[in-house]
Formats: sequence, structure tokens, C-alpha cells
Amino acid sequence: MRILKWPPLQALTLLGLGWVSHSHGMTDETVSHLRQDTRDLFYHGYTNYMKHAFPEDELRPISCKAQTRNREDPANIGLNDVLGNYSVTLVDSLSTLAILASGEESEDGHSPLADFQAGVIALVNLYGDGGSAHPCGSKACGFDLDSKVQVFETNIRGVGGLLSAHLFAVGELPIRGYASKVHEQRNGVVGIDWEGFVYNGQLLRLAHDLASRLLPAFDTATGIPYPRVNLRHGIPFYRDSEDGICRLDGTSTDSREITENCAAGAGSLVLEFTTLSRLTGDMRFERLAKHAFWAVFERRSAIGLIGNGIDSETGQWTLPPLAGIGAGVDSFFEYALKSSIMFSGLAEDEESPLSDTSDAFLQAWEQAHSAVKRHVHRITATEKYPYYGQADLVTGAPRYTWIDNLSAYYPGLLTLAGELDEAIESHLLFAALWTRYGALPERWHTHNAYIDHHFKHWAGRPEFIESTYYLYQATRDDFYLHVGEMTLRDIRRRCWTRCGWADLGDVTTGEQRDRMESFFLGETAKYLYLLFDENHPLNHLDASVVFTTEGHPLIIPKHHRSAGTQSKPSKTTQSAAEGPTLPAPTCPVHQRSAPFTGSSIVNRPDFFHAAAMAQLHLVPVEASRSSHLQPASEHSAAITIEDIRSPTNYTYYPWTLPQSLVPSYGTSAPTRTQILSTLTFPNLNTGDLNAAKGVMNLGSLQKIVDGIVISSLSNLRLSMVQEPRSLILPNANGLTIELDMGQQYRVSGVANWALGKDEKVVLSAEAQDGVAPGDPNFKRVKDLEMLDLVIDFVQPAISKSAAADNEPTDSRTNVPIGNHTSGGRSALNSTLNGELSSELPTLPPPPTLMRTLIPAILPTGPGAAPLPLTLDTADPLTLQVGRLPHTSIYFLESTLCDHRLPFGIVRSHQILVIKRGGCSFNTKLANIPAFAASPEALQLVIVLSTPESKAPNEGLNGGHLGIGLIRPLLDEIQRTPAGVERRVGIAMVMVDGNDDHVAALRSAARVVATMDDHGSIIEDAREALGTGLGVKRRYWFESMGVPIGNMIAL
Repeated sequence: MRILKWPPLQALTLLGLGWVSHSHGMTDETVSHLRQDTRDLFYHGYTNYMKHAFPEDELRPISCKAQTRNREDPANIGLNDVLGNYSVTLVDSLSTLAILASGEESEDGHSPLADFQAGVIALVNLYGDGGSAHPCGSKACGFDLDSKVQVFETNIRGVGGLLSAHLFAVGELPIRGYASKVHEQRNGVVGIDWEGFVYNGQLLRLAHDLASRLLPAFDTATGIPYPRVNLRHGIPFYRDSEDGICRLDGTSTDSREITENCAAGAGSLVLEFTTLSRLTGDMRFERLAKHAFWAVFERRSAIGLIGNGIDSETGQWTLPPLAGIGAGVDSFFEYALKSSIMFSGLAEDEESPLSDTSDAFLQAWEQAHSAVKRHVHRITATEKYPYYGQADLVTGAPRYTWIDNLSAYYPGLLTLAGELDEAIESHLLFAALWTRYGALPERWHTHNAYIDHHFKHWAGRPEFIESTYYLYQATRDDFYLHVGEMTLRDIRRRCWTRCGWADLGDVTTGEQRDRMESFFLGETAKYLYLLFDENHPLNHLDASVVFTTEGHPLIIPKHHRSAGTQSKPSKTTQSAAEGPTLPAPTCPVHQRSAPFTGSSIVNRPDFFHAAAMAQLHLVPVEASRSSHLQPASEHSAAITIEDIRSPTNYTYYPWTLPQSLVPSYGTSAPTRTQILSTLTFPNLNTGDLNAAKGVMNLGSLQKIVDGIVISSLSNLRLSMVQEPRSLILPNANGLTIELDMGQQYRVSGVANWALGKDEKVVLSAEAQDGVAPGDPNFKRVKDLEMLDLVIDFVQPAISKSAAADNEPTDSRTNVPIGNHTSGGRSALNSTLNGELSSELPTLPPPPTLMRTLIPAILPTGPGAAPLPLTLDTADPLTLQVGRLPHTSIYFLESTLCDHRLPFGIVRSHQILVIKRGGCSFNTKLANIPAFAASPEALQLVIVLSTPESKAPNEGLNGGHLGIGLIRPLLDEIQRTPAGVERRVGIAMVMVDGNDDHVAALRSAARVVATMDDHGSIIEDAREALGTGLGVKRRYWFESMGVPIGNMIAL
């Protein structure tokens, strides 16, 4: 197995290729001031929480009171899911205090290290030490609390916060200047002395206590945990929950709880639970979390998309079946990639499946992102700028055009994955939106910049700042420092209250709400500080450290990684090893700006495209959101001119961007232009009164799994978009790749119903009757490169018991024929006694014919001959199985290179099958003797392209149209064995010679023969059993000469 060591933060630093000085745009002094302002921001919230709200969960910054659970309204999940009555803001803030402790000393009177240690001691006093010595504190014995909480939120805030703080406390995560030496104290306790308090793993034991109280939620048949659990009583409210009816507001008509979880809630437990298992040796947590992750991933749709809501008991996706990257699914992607980083080089659990390896999680991320890039990423000309929308889970069709605040994490995740250009592109839109609104609304519509009344708030979320931090680590472009400066100044200006930081109820008006969520101190302030502290030890740590989705850094220490234990190869790694060797993935290097030319980000040709989508041109230069200047006091934050004035124009963003970073001769690329077309068909049913009024026929559209079947074009409207003609293929890693094949139309909508990129529009034979042959706007064209061979072949004989288990069905392919007396005979035999039935002779089962279609490619060049009319007219699929027109098939196990074919074969057999290789295609045909054309004589030569006959890299990317073939070249006119030009050329096709195709053709052949080195032929003649061959021609549709790629003629 290939073991990767991913030190993500250091790796991101190296991407910048030594951009360690601020050559332009922001001085070190300015960065230092911003770092201090961020520290002040944190402490303004933290000290007021400890003063007005501790030991409760959160602070109400406007009323200067504690925010507690809403016990009067248990259905208020917005509060009760998060607030478990275990001092969540303190738990969430400990890792931020530890990070601040590595900064330089300040004159503000605060000591982050001392505050960190005091916070740990306060928790132990409240909840005990998690062990047998002092199991109870002044508030509870561990987390034995009567609180029904959300499993996901309790894990990421509570368990993750405790684990991260423990790792800082024992020195596994760095605190500059902190000594974490373990000593035996006078009372015999072994631990780290904190001036009278001995730290000996209390936080780890408390994390184990809290996580253990979440385990009842995993008592499901699917492995997907229930969304909620009571920390004291477990999950009594989930028993027989199917009797309840869910309401839109999340409540139920029954007192029992609904069972809907989400992909993020079920799949984002791996980092915390694995760390806990490795630190404690209790492997239950790691196994359950990984099982839950794969239970969600394995339920992804056929096109690779992962939905939002999923039922814990049934494993079914909930309605509406949407896929995106934001709320409901966001951290699932995050934990797929970050788990691969954390598990890199980690010894595997002996009882875990092969799919639990680092490579398996990495491949899960790559496959998930590939599907997102294909179906969720909107990059058409109808959009001013690319973004990630909401798509149909099953088809990938676009459903909604809004983006949400939570999606702002994705640029940071893309940066970790090495998808740097996509990350920069995605981040620009969020930067432009923040510039316009002074914060990010919870949800924003891209087409008209509309903000729904219920989604105008900003809850202090960190995702946008998190991505800004990662991108600065990767690029060292001062653009991102100014983005961070913008967010910091806007938060100070708009969210300050006397007792903390309020979130915004309306980003357009600045209306404040009386809540400060724990993640504001646990994440938002943390990422801002790390952004402005380039030399922080976490930014240079050479280890597999990851930040959880709550911003808590975690690492599995070296002595817990079981060094020397051999990691197990994953299934994906084993299968990949059998294929071609691929180059190791590498991260791209960000393009550096030339000296004195400004920011390379601002110099991007699509920089103003994001501004156009965010409508920054509507923001006046003298922004109406500017506030008055005032010094710092107990009633207000200090507001300076830098906090309200843009150095440039607001169409530049962030609004703090200085003129020095604006390129002097920068240019903007023109916005994307795309050809859109609409085909509107008239009334084709003159006798139908409703049709005459423009009403579509009832039943003219039928939804199928892969698209829509159209049975009538009458009064129908097709929306089409012209785009690059691409071929979608899986590569050796199972990822979706696109090959450019020119331009084509794609039907994007049928009668106002949007279609996914991979959905097909199938026209029935009846619908094609309405196509006018000479209409250039909509024309049916015969495919001159590809066709399908329709084969009726004998199914291999199977036992009666196996036949009963594999009852055939009547369908287009694999259609059996023959009598069914064997079933009646079995029923009769079952009525006889055992002695009599044992004396009956065992009769062989009657022959069963199967039908299959084999794609074939036509040759090109001067020697290519057209198909005979007998093959090129009738549609064989309209014929019954066993009634195909060409029944005389000769299968020759030879390349036909060295010897001539006997005349009798071409005179009495219609189809000749030979192998590819050994000589040119012209040579093969030249070894076929001249013959008089007749219905019984040779009509078609089929060349089998077997694996051994292909070139080493042939078909690696799918070959022609993805079937693993290249088009045969007949570079000379066909000649007879005597060298005379043939009067009538022999038609030829080539098919992929895989095992299934070879078996079908051999079974359908009347004669199977071999040719020895002397040209002698040994034949094995077969009985005529109804086998045969036909040719099904392919057609495509085009409009004004441009193919319609996703329309198929039935």
C-alpha cells in the first residue's frame, strides 16, 4: 500500500514558494495590529461570557445574560440541539485560547495560557475529572445531564473541543513556551503541574464520558445514527417512531422523534471518534463512526451525488432529493478528505474492513468531488460567474440557484485537496458578496440577488474566514489578508455590543440578534488570528494535523499510531495496482505575481465577473453602511476611518483592498457567451381539439431513470444549450473525466422541466414520424461511424434449480425463448412419490436463446465499403428472438493473415468472424476469395479486437466514443487474392473482443473453426437453433448542423 504523509499546513506554506514577506499591499505593522484586534475581539466575547453567562452554554450579548436550553419548548431545536447544558462556549473556546497562547505578549492584561488552564480547571470543578477518583463535580457527574441534544453538534463542539484542548494540554499540539513535562506529585498523582493543579488527562476522560453518551444513537439497522440522543436516558423517543407524521417545522404529530438525519450529521464523526479511540484504546467509537460514514457514502446516487437528508432507520434519502455542497452535506465532504490526511501512515484497526484506509477515504473524496464538479457546479453562460447550486440527487438536473453561507467552507477544502484554481474561483464570489453586504446572508439567489426573508441573517459563521485562511497559506497573496481585514472591520463595526458580539438578524439593515454562538469564539476568531499570525507553530507543524468542522485541531500522536504495524491495503488500492501505473498526485503551485504588479488574484481575468454577479456596481462609493467615528469605550468599539472607507471603488473587493494591489494594466475577460436555442413544435395532431389549442397530448412524456421518453412532439418545446461536446469516462481511479469532442447541443429542458447533464431524451418511433426530413432546425442523421450488432445466441445450459433461481424476463436485451414445459414437468413430478420420480430419465433443458447488442465501429479510408441493403434497412429489434435475418455465421479462430479462405466458406456463410492483429485490415480482406453476390454469400466481416491485439495504451481513455476501440483504417482499395480490384467491396466492422462478446458470437455461430499453420481448417458444425445476427443502425439528431448530444432515436 502506498503510504502518504500529508502535513497539510506546511504543504500549503510550501505552495507559496517562499512568499514570506509582504512585498506589497500590507505591512508587517498592519498585520500585527490586525492580530491584536483579533485577540481583542476574542477576549471581548470570552470575558463577557465568563462574567455574564458561565457556567451556562452561551451568552446573550445584548441583554448581558446567559442563553440556556428552552425547556418550555422542546421543539425549539435551534437552541436545544446545541445547548446541552455543559458550558459549551467554554469547551469550544479552549482550543482558541491555546492558539492565542503562542502569540506575542500583549499589554491588554490577558494571559491566554493562564486562561486556558483556568478554563480546564473550571470544567473539572463542574463535571468532575471523568475518572473514579473524582467522578462528580459541582454541577454533574461527568455529563450525566437530562438534555436531549443533536449527536452531530455535541460531537463537533463538545467531544472535539475536549479532545483538542487535551492535545494542547499534554503538548501534542504546540503552545510556544509551554512545558508539558509529566512528573509524579507528592500525593503520588502523575501528571503535569499547573501551579497546584495536576493535569493527568481529565479532559480526555470527560471526552470519553460525553462520547459514550452518544453511542445509543447508533442502535440502528443501517449504521446511520439517530440525529438526537438524551445524555442521560439515551433514545427512548425513537422507539416505534414510524407512527409519527413529520411537519415542515421539524415537529411531529406523535411524541416520538422523527428519524431524519443528514449526510453531514451522520458522516462527520470520524475525526473526533477516531482520535478518541486511538487515545483511549476503546475502538468502539472509531468503528461506529467509520461504519456510519460508509453507510452514507454507499447510498450515493447512480451519478455519484450525495443527498442532504437521510432516514436513520430505512437508509432512504428524504424528500426533496437534493444534492449540493452546503447545509446538510457540507462536512461529509470535509471529513472524507481530512480523514485521509489524519489516517495517512496510521496503522489500521485489525477488525476494520479494508475500506477504512487513508486511500479509501481519499478516493471517496475524489469521487464525491468529481460528481459535484459535473452536476452541482454551474459554469454555463446563463450564469455571470460559476457557483455551486442545488441539483436533483438522482438526475443531476438543476433545481435551485441559491447558494448558502455554509458553502463558503468549500474553497478551503479545495485548497487542501490541491484544487487551487477552483478554490480561488469559488472564494471570489463569497468575497464579493461580503463586500456588498458587510457579512454573508444565510442564503442568496444568484439570478436576481434576492435574499429570502427567513435567510437574511449572519450567525457569526466562520466558513468564509476559514477558506480565506487556507488560501492565504497556499498562495501568500496579500489579497487574502485584506479579505480578513474586511471581515474583521465589518464584525467590529456591526456586531459589537457592550457584553459581546451579536450576530446579525438582517445583513442589509444591520439589525442585531441577541445571541453569540459558541463557534464565534471557537472558529471565527481562531481562523482570523491564524490568518494574521503567519509564524504560528500550527502553521508550520510537520504532521498530519487537521481542523475539525468546528475548527478544533486534532492529531493522533506518534506513540498512538502503532508504528511498525503494517497498514492493510484497501480494495481500491489493490484494484488500482492491477491497472496502469498513474503518476502520484501533486498540488499545483500558485502563479506568483510579477514584482510591483499587484495581486495575482486581482489580476485574474474573471475577477470582475464575480463582482458582476454580486452586483457590486450597485454599491455607492460613499457606502450608506458607513457609521460615525468614535473611540473605544464601554459603550462602543473603536471605529476609525479605516473601518468604513474603501481605498478604492467598491467594484474592487474586498472593500479594504488598497490601490497598490490593483494591477495598473489589468483587463477583464469578456463574460461567457453561450448559444441557447429553443425548438417549438406545432400541432401535429390535426384531429385533436386540445392539441389545436396548444395543449400537449396526455402521456406524450414518460419519465425514466436516465431521462425522458417522448412519444409525441406535438406542441412540445425543447430548450437547448450549445456546449463543448464531451465524452464522460471513468479513469483508472474510477473518477469521472471529460474528453473534448467539439461542439454540440444538449437538451436542457423539456416543457419547462430541467434535465441533468447526463439525462437522455429518447424519441419513440411514433414521435419521429413528426420529424420533417428537410427541416434544418431538427433533422435525423444516420451515424456513419457506429452501429450495433444484434445477436441471438444460445444461453449456456444450466441446472433446473439454477434456472428456477434465474427466471428470465422479456426485455429488449437478454430475451429467452422456448417452451415452458419444464416448469410444468417439475410441477407434475412434485406430485409423484420419490421412487417413481427417481426412475424418470433426466432430460436436458430445451435450448434458450438470449439477445444482446454489441457496439461495432465502421472502418474508414479508400477501402471502406458500405453495408449491403439486406443489413442496412430493417430494424432487427422489431423481430422476435430467433428470427434474425442472417443465421449463417462462421467463427474463425484466426487472424486470416497468412492463408486464403476457402471459396466454399464465403459462398455459403453470410457472416465471417475473425481476429484482429498480425497484419493490416486490407491484408485480411485480400485473403477472402472473389465471389458472386447473393443472399446466401458473405455479407459482413466482423473483426474481434481482442486484448492481446491492442496497442499498449489503446482504449485507456475509452477509445472511440468510450467503447475501447479505434476506428479501423482501410488505406487501400479492396483487392482479391489475385490482386484485382474488387467490383463490390466487402463490408467490415470491428467490435471489442472481450469475453462476453466472444462468447456470444461463438454461441451464435453455425460453424466454429480453427486454421493451422498450413492453412488447413478444422470445423465444428453446430445445429441450427435459431441463432442469428442483425444490424441496428444508429441515428443522431442535429439542429442547424450541430448534433444534439443527449437525444436518442428509439
